Amino acid sequence: MKRIANLSLSVIGLLSVLLFVGGLALDAGGFDNTEGGFEPPYDEWTGTPTDWDVGDTTPTGMARRGYVANLLVDGTTGMISLEIYGQAIPFRPFSPRALAVHQPREACIERGFAPLF
Repeated sequence: MKRIANLSLSVIGLLSVLLFVGGLALDAGGFDNTEGGFEPPYDEWTGTPTDWDVGDTTPTGMARRGYVANLLVDGTTGMISLEIYGQAIPFRPFSPRALAVHQPREACIERGFAPLF
């Protein structure tokens, strides 16, 4: 009986870790769906820029919900954070390329924020 319990708990633990890692990989893969355009004026890019309309408005900015991690954007400072299990982990501010391609500044203004980035 003890062996069956250990095996069952081991399988549950392994599945939990695999689902967590898989969800994190899917979230990271959807972070930026564009390629190229790395040199100013950032106009040689391809792909689909971030659709800010599918995200939520939060008291401090915007959020894009993922399977495991949420992408949080501060509408004033432009700081990008990742939220995992309620813990916000600051990542980085928007790059000049991201500002040109994904246009987060315009999305923040549309939502009533006064961006300083």
